[in-house]
Amino acid sequence: MSPRTAAALRGQEGEPTLREHLLATAERLVAERGAAGLTVRDIAREAGVAAGVLYNHFADKEELLARALHAHAANAARAVGEVPAAGTGTVEDNLRALLRYAIAVHTAVLPAFAGAAAHPRVLERFTELLRGSAGGADLRAVLADYLRSEQRLGRVAAGARPEAVATMLVGTCHELVLPPLPTVPPTAAPADVPPELIDDLVATVIDGVRPR
Repeated sequence: MSPRTAAALRGQEGEPTLREHLLATAERLVAERGAAGLTVRDIAREAGVAAGVLYNHFADKEELLARALHAHAANAARAVGEVPAAGTGTVEDNLRALLRYAIAVHTAVLPAFAGAAAHPRVLERFTELLRGSAGGADLRAVLADYLRSEQRLGRVAAGARPEAVATMLVGTCHELVLPPLPTVPPTAAPADVPPELIDDLVATVIDGVRPR
């Protein structure tokens, strides 16, 4: 480890590895400024290392930005709170809570994706990471897992299709929150989703998953 690298990590709690330090720096910049226009030089300067150091730990800029976006999405999901557990409350109330959770997560991460549509390789790698993730970053998987658990408990119809229902609900979140993605500024206002719309969506779904 070079003297400059050691200086970049000095005094940090838990003595993170250089890779962890670079990723945490990139995640913070993505959260603050969005991914668009963020350069390797920007990240290296903020991390206190030479620009070339990043390529010792990441294949390219796209990998680093994709991992930073993924870390930001996971952190946003944790910050929003816990999802309801299967077998508690009612399925209807839990679906309402899950929709509110999904909308809140989408709204929280939206600014970080400002301009990301212009970087398809970053989005492709982000999607790959999302599909293999846990901890709430993949909202479709969270919803589908919840519905499968309720199926096993007999509180959701055996013939219901959890993946289809989850895709529909997450797609609704995209429609409500993400349309301004190409032009949204980092300071975008939270999406204003009327509570009655969530009620209507759940009411539409619930008859398709209620056991007969």
